Amino acid sequence: MRIAIVGGGNMGEAMLKGLFKKKLSTKQEITVVELLSPRRELLRRRYGIPVTDDSRSAINDVGVVILAVKPKDLTGVMELVSPLLKNQLVISIVAGYSLEAIRRKLKYENVVRAMPNTPAQIGKGMTAWTETASLSKEHHAMAQEVLSALGEEHYFKDEEYIDMATAVSGSGPAYVYLFIEALTDAGVHIGLPRNVAEKLVMETIIGSAEAMQKMSKHPAEMKNIVTSPGGTTTDALLQLESGGLRSMMINAVTAAYQKAKTIGIK
Repeated sequence: MRIAIVGGGNMGEAMLKGLFKKKLSTKQEITVVELLSPRRELLRRRYGIPVTDDSRSAINDVGVVILAVKPKDLTGVMELVSPLLKNQLVISIVAGYSLEAIRRKLKYENVVRAMPNTPAQIGKGMTAWTETASLSKEHHAMAQEVLSALGEEHYFKDEEYIDMATAVSGSGPAYVYLFIEALTDAGVHIGLPRNVAEKLVMETIIGSAEAMQKMSKHPAEMKNIVTSPGGTTTDALLQLESGGLRSMMINAVTAAYQKAKTIGIK
């Protein structure tokens, strides 16, 4: 699959690594467009792929164009890319730009809007995506295949769910990291060495998530398995519920969702 990735930053590189890992493209089939010379050299040296600052030479003969630049740069990039588009699939992984804004600026219909999260950088991402109404079944399948290179993906027919997914999975890693930090600090507070507390917390988080996934149980059921009547866990859970952990999480996600709706370029 011939692909041009416009933007060689963290997410562009994540896409690059994922495509290679999934064997969706060879080194000769991917070109990265990157304006910063040091970054171009790094990517060329690290992956042995064509890297250029010329959008025209990169986009002419490809089937997929991935827009992976910073939000502040997207408008200018779309102005450059627009005249070069023929029948390519365009996938934007740039936060904050609606399908309509991208379609209008590109003057082009074959567009997918995707919202990956940061674990995509190690192939463990969760990507929410949607598409223009006129996208073909062939391009839909192609988009699904490309986005799966970042990890798991979920298609939404209605774009309104993308802002909701942004608040849950897009911002979600930050919530998890805060919880990891707090639980580690709690372990240190009661006397554990920090390196030991960090290891206990990390393995507990990873193991708990994998157990829930493999056992296919509701989180309440999983919680009940851990919680013995009158045991240590009941006292800990009482403190968390009394402190409003559940309502604080709902409020946090709601706040992120409201902000996502207001900062987006429609």
